[in-house]
Amino acid sequence: MENQIFELQYAIDTFYFLVCGALVMWMAAGFAMLESGLVRAKNTTEILTKNIALFSTASVMYLVCGYAIMYDGGFFLHGIEAFSLTEVLSASAENGFDGDSVYSAASDFFFQVVFVATAMSVVSGAVAERMKLWAFLAFAVVMTGFIYPMEGSWTWGGNDVFGMFNLGDLGFSDFAGSGIVHLAGATAALAGVLLLGARKGKYGPNGEIHAIPGSNLPLAALGTLILWLGWFGFNGGSVLKLSDAANAHSVAMVFLNTNAAAATGSIAAMVIAKFLFGKADLTMLLNGALAGLVVITAEPSTPTPLMASLFGAIGGVLVVFSIVTIDKLKIDDPVGAISVHGVCGILGLLVVPITNDASTFSGQIIGAVTIFAWVFVCSLIVWGLLKAIVGIRVTEEEEYEGMDIVDCGMEAYPEFVKS
Repeated sequence: MENQIFELQYAIDTFYFLVCGALVMWMAAGFAMLESGLVRAKNTTEILTKNIALFSTASVMYLVCGYAIMYDGGFFLHGIEAFSLTEVLSASAENGFDGDSVYSAASDFFFQVVFVATAMSVVSGAVAERMKLWAFLAFAVVMTGFIYPMEGSWTWGGNDVFGMFNLGDLGFSDFAGSGIVHLAGATAALAGVLLLGARKGKYGPNGEIHAIPGSNLPLAALGTLILWLGWFGFNGGSVLKLSDAANAHSVAMVFLNTNAAAATGSIAAMVIAKFLFGKADLTMLLNGALAGLVVITAEPSTPTPLMASLFGAIGGVLVVFSIVTIDKLKIDDPVGAISVHGVCGILGLLVVPITNDASTFSGQIIGAVTIFAWVFVCSLIVWGLLKAIVGIRVTEEEEYEGMDIVDCGMEAYPEFVKS
């Protein structure tokens, strides 16, 4: 009877993991649509190519070495046998089933690999419209195969940071990755943008800022809604278990809080945009929803729905001011990724101790600084080497012509071109 219960829970938790992983994978479509909508038409094909290629690159690199680095194991170190059902059942019979979360290691890998792809997707939008495609993909190899897995090993992997201290022991907690995934992606993007420079025409000689509107706001809105949907798998799957009443209730609360934070984030951003610009800016509304999602990702299970709504609203307000401030600093981020995923990722980490007694403010700060320092320094080195060896930016003529023709040899909307 005990073994039958174990097998049932194994089946339920494994299936739940796979479904949530598929939802997170669907976020790749959200990033692709959001970014293609916020760039100019002449760069649409290239941004779509980057998003699909980076997902494929992340899948391969995490399989080859990333998973092993992050969790001291993986398919290539322990062999497929260690992940077989026979091994799991024999281990249960030997040690006794204690009711803890149990699922196929293959499903765990699948769930984790879509997270690393999400981190890399953040980079894509920030460096859009002027970065060489192959330089970007070369960075993706290092980011998904080494940089992300290393910082992930210090957090979710439970390893010491360079053998000195364990972030978890210091009171660091990041439920689904506000820092581990989103801050890491935004930090890598920031390093790239600083070396890359702004798009031509974005900033005038006297410091004036010229808006460069996106080409397809319906696509951007669709991308945001896809991301919103995928986020339920992102946060909900991080509960890790569904097969008992307590965890099923936790999953329900995570879904509820995730949705609440996104809703208040979007409303708050729209209200602030109306106050600052006199208009209900759609792009700020979209980024406000994403900001609320990023903030609640650090801890969606312990807040009340009211607290989750408050956290999301604060994120929605913060992201508007952050986008405006970063633009004034002449850091050109076409989609607002650094503000949404970086600034709001830090906010998400900092509000965790308000509702989670197992975390501390000092631990959250140390964790955020560790993630930022590691990813920024490593990314700066990799971007710098790529810039010195192959170059990371297209020429001014190529930027004017558009990345679609330069990198892909085709246009997303060829019928719009005058003959």
